[in-house]
Amino acid sequence: QKGMEVYGHEYAMHFPWHEWPAGRNKKLSPLHSRLQDAGAQFGAYNGWERANWFAQAGDDTSEESTQTWDRAGPWERRIREECEAVRDNCGILAITGFSRYHVTGRGAREFVDGLTASRLPKPGRISLAYFPDNRGRILTEMSVMAWSEEEVGLITAATAQWHDMEILTRQAPEGITITDNTKEMECLLVTGPNARKILEPITEGHDLSASWLSISMEGTVAGHKCALARVSFAGELSWEIHCSNDAAPAIWDAITVAGAKPFGMWALNSLRIEKGYRAWKGDLSTDYSLLEGGLDRFVKLDKEVDFPGKAAMLAEKQQGVAKRFVTLTVNAGACDAPYMSTLWQGDEVVGETTSGAWGYRVNASIALGMLRTDLAVPGTEIEVEIYGQRHKAVVQEDQPLWDPKNARLRA
Repeated sequence: QKGMEVYGHEYAMHFPWHEWPAGRNKKLSPLHSRLQDAGAQFGAYNGWERANWFAQAGDDTSEESTQTWDRAGPWERRIREECEAVRDNCGILAITGFSRYHVTGRGAREFVDGLTASRLPKPGRISLAYFPDNRGRILTEMSVMAWSEEEVGLITAATAQWHDMEILTRQAPEGITITDNTKEMECLLVTGPNARKILEPITEGHDLSASWLSISMEGTVAGHKCALARVSFAGELSWEIHCSNDAAPAIWDAITVAGAKPFGMWALNSLRIEKGYRAWKGDLSTDYSLLEGGLDRFVKLDKEVDFPGKAAMLAEKQQGVAKRFVTLTVNAGACDAPYMSTLWQGDEVVGETTSGAWGYRVNASIALGMLRTDLAVPGTEIEVEIYGQRHKAVVQEDQPLWDPKNARLRA
């Protein structure tokens, strides 16, 4: 059904807000009915139904309303309200379908360490790790929890489930077992300056004063066992709650009753772009090397392990990169820059965008992209072509537009 829809609409207009209807409602969150009752308008993420935004009474939720390039649809006001709730109070998002792998066996940590350019975290910590190919290009990004020498947990994008499973299984030596636990767990992101205040009365056994990038496995929220990871894709004080499907409804109810506002993936996209956080298969892909992607701090070329692409990246570092990842503010008008918008300087193509959105905390249209290195200098003025029209854009400092010192998420 979905294959026929994709094939049949290959040359159709693919509007940025439109969700194609075939093959829907096949993979549902344990919170699906609650999200529906709250007004959720869903999108499919590797088949998993997630809330894109939450409509209120009187909002136009028809498929026809989404057939536009413009930012200002029925969802725009609601996305703004959701972002403002995260900025000023606390929001909650169900990130259903996070891909999860459990790597076990003698040498499990060594095996994973040999696939990534990053250093694995110590037990009790969580960190991002980047997996390069032999050219030093970005295969994927995963969150890593290295519990012991024989046990490693990995979390990655929903849409990367089979892709990343193949990366692991294709290279796993004898004695290493890789288990896909995606269907067994739910993830709730609780984020905003009041997140700690909301969680404290309903949390036992977890230390909510623990530092950024800590993870706690032993404790409860709303009386249910869960893991808490102090991480965020939104750039605010945050915890991810990783719990069983059975526990998710009670935890959701307790947090929303305490005052957290449900928000959707479209608000999260705005929030993460304001922080310059990359998304897989847009900002992160084999089109670019880790060094071009501005991921230098995650690349440990002094690792003793000879990981894939190490030699290529050593050579690239010596020669210099041809493109560089940048954040742009755009005089965009009615539409924000979509993936692969052309970057111009005069009549010369000098790069492309990898994602774009309106930032409601900074009140600006933002694009992330890859720009020729000599132009990747703060203050440089270029143009972005958005649906056939050129718009002025300015290269920003190599830091988040929102909370550049990360004081809010480390609070």
